[in-house]
Amino acid sequence: MVFSDHTYGVLVVSAAQKFNEALAPLLPGSEYYPVCYVPNIAAARRELLSKDYDFVIVNAPLPDDFGTRFAVDACSKSGTVALLLSRADVFDEVEEKVSSQGVFTLQKPTSVPTLQQSLKWMAAARERLRRMEEKATSIEEKMEEIRLVNRAKWLLIEQLKMTEAEAHRHIEKQAMDRCISKREIALGIIKTYA
Repeated sequence: MVFSDHTYGVLVVSAAQKFNEALAPLLPGSEYYPVCYVPNIAAARRELLSKDYDFVIVNAPLPDDFGTRFAVDACSKSGTVALLLSRADVFDEVEEKVSSQGVFTLQKPTSVPTLQQSLKWMAAARERLRRMEEKATSIEEKMEEIRLVNRAKWLLIEQLKMTEAEAHRHIEKQAMDRCISKREIALGIIKTYA
C-alpha cells in the first residue's frame, strides 16, 4: 500500500460469512486496524457511534435494511470513506442514489483485484480528507489566535489606555522578545486584566 505510515480502521457491515472470509485476507493488521465485522445496520450504527472508522464497507442488502442510507450517513461523518456493494439487478439505481453523496459503489459479484483496487481508492480518498481536516484545524487555530490577540489588544486599550496600534505592537514585541507565540502573550494579558 502506498500510505504505509497510516493504518485504517475498517467497519465491515455484512451478513454474508463467505464475503467476510474473502475480504479478511485483504485487510492485514499492518495496514487495517481495527477491523470490525457486524451483521446488520443496527449493530453498525451502534459501532459507528462508539468508534471512528476510516472505512465503512457495506455488503448490501442486510437483514434489517438495504444499507444505502447507512452508507450515506457514514460517509457524512468526518473523515469516513464508505464503499457500498450492491447486486447487479439494482446497482444502477443504488449508485445513482449514493454516488453524489460521496459513497463508492461496486457491483456484485466482484473480484479480489477489484476489491484491492477499491481499498486503494478508499485510502487515497481518506488521505485527501485527512489533509483537508488538517487544513481546517490549522485555520481554526489561527482564527482562535486572532480572537485571543484581539481580546488582549482591547484589554490593553481599556486598561493601559494604549491605541490599537500600540497594543498590537506591544503584543508582537513581547512575543518576539520572549520567543513565544502571540497566543501565549495574549493569554497572559487576558489572565492579568480580565
